[in-house]
Amino acid sequence: MLSNGIARGRSIASGLAAAAAVVVLGATGAATPAASQAIPLDIAANPSGDVVALAEGGIETALASLPHIVADIKARSGVPGIAVAVVHGGETVFAEGYGVRKAGTDAPVDADTVFQIASLSKPIAGTVAAIQVTAGVLAWDDEVSRYLPSLTLADPYVTANATVGDFFSHRSGLPLGAGDDLEDIGFDRATIISRLGQLPLDAFRTSYHYANFGLTIGGEAVAAASGTTWAQVAQDALFGPLGMSATSYRYADFVAHENRTALHALVDGELRPLYERHPDAQAPAGGASSSVDDLAKWLSLLLAGGEHEGEAMISEAALVPALRAQSFSGPTRSLDLRSSFYGYGFGVSTNANGRLAISHSGAFVLGAGTNMQMLPSADVAIVVLTNGGPIGAAEAIASQFMDLVQFGETTRDWFAGYNRLLLSYYDPIGDLVGETAPANAAAARPLADYAGSYRNSYFGPAQIRAEGDALTFVLGPEGAVELPLTVWGGDTFAVAPRNENAPDGSLSSVTFTLEEGRATGFTVQYLDGHGLGTWTR
Repeated sequence: MLSNGIARGRSIASGLAAAAAVVVLGATGAATPAASQAIPLDIAANPSGDVVALAEGGIETALASLPHIVADIKARSGVPGIAVAVVHGGETVFAEGYGVRKAGTDAPVDADTVFQIASLSKPIAGTVAAIQVTAGVLAWDDEVSRYLPSLTLADPYVTANATVGDFFSHRSGLPLGAGDDLEDIGFDRATIISRLGQLPLDAFRTSYHYANFGLTIGGEAVAAASGTTWAQVAQDALFGPLGMSATSYRYADFVAHENRTALHALVDGELRPLYERHPDAQAPAGGASSSVDDLAKWLSLLLAGGEHEGEAMISEAALVPALRAQSFSGPTRSLDLRSSFYGYGFGVSTNANGRLAISHSGAFVLGAGTNMQMLPSADVAIVVLTNGGPIGAAEAIASQFMDLVQFGETTRDWFAGYNRLLLSYYDPIGDLVGETAPANAAAARPLADYAGSYRNSYFGPAQIRAEGDALTFVLGPEGAVELPLTVWGGDTFAVAPRNENAPDGSLSSVTFTLEEGRATGFTVQYLDGHGLGTWTR
């Protein structure tokens, strides 16, 4: 994410267009005035009149300019397909598709085309949770242990006391990207959550680390309290009532649509349809699929304060906490900069003109880039879905649109800025990147000396297979991942992983320890970030 630090290749929560809620005096933790001096509670701490006025005709200008904005960013980015929707005044005032669903084909993108939306799943999950909070099924401040009694984290106090809201706002202390490495090698949601207790925790409630499986824990608590699965509670609480027929948290539902996009990963400067991404394990955090037509219905619900067809689907008491700052996602490094925040699934901050804004981005390095921005004081929201990896196209379109809404002009080259920032997602990982094998290193032992079965409590069992002159590292459930090992020197080999969190060019060492000429274990450097990357025979 941009100002909200996230794990590489997972999802981006834009801090440039986030929002905070107005705080009523007397409810901020400061000393309350004596009764005789009390300020009326209907006087807001930050009155709406304090914000800079919107540009005259800004929304009309932005809507008229939107096709040209999309065409420009599409040409500059090379993204094959883009869909955009805008909501204003309780209506969808713009919904269009551009380009193709898959490069090299003619099937067009339209407003009903279904995309994998990556971490735009998170604010939708926050909305589902808020509906269940409204219904009295659970509360934001309920301890997750009440609903997931088997959950175990490294600190017993956190295990017992972390709330639904703590997990939805990334303040549980789980480290950045916790559990994503297990998803990369094929483990399911229950297995991943069961192993998170082996990870070290940062400070509870005063640290912020963007973690897909932390928010997924919050979603699982909502599902357990509701007596059903996460995908079903989302369908029953939100998608069904709003008529979001193209939206689902099940990957199988996505692939069942004929009018769906392919993912396009950035390789050698070109977006190519090379991979598939099965995100069911982290469904609440990154597994949703949808169309802009459907997402416009969701944004209309939010802009209406939780009302749908004259009835309150979400109470103010449940919705406001989700849309206001709950944790620091981007603490300022200087007194002349603005901090950014995170709510319950939503990016939250204040724009330069003093207006509250709400946003979230989503990305799969394997080929998706999405962005939503909402400006409640202007009653406008935009969602942009693309079938290209994170290169800033979605964020640039939405940000330029919001510039025109607010200021009547574009304030900067948004694509250049976002593109420069997000290209770091494609930096390869591993200690051997850019290195060459030592010329005078000792020769490896006979490959049979390394072969065998090994165990690891976090990543699970693995096999080192020796077949002819080839050595292979096999791991994951039922040996789902097979990675060739190449000789580097002595008892060190090289492995080149490729997955959501290991872009092209990644290269890591695999170093064996031996006793009496026989391997007793090995450490995989790219999996050893928390000291858990060692297997023993």
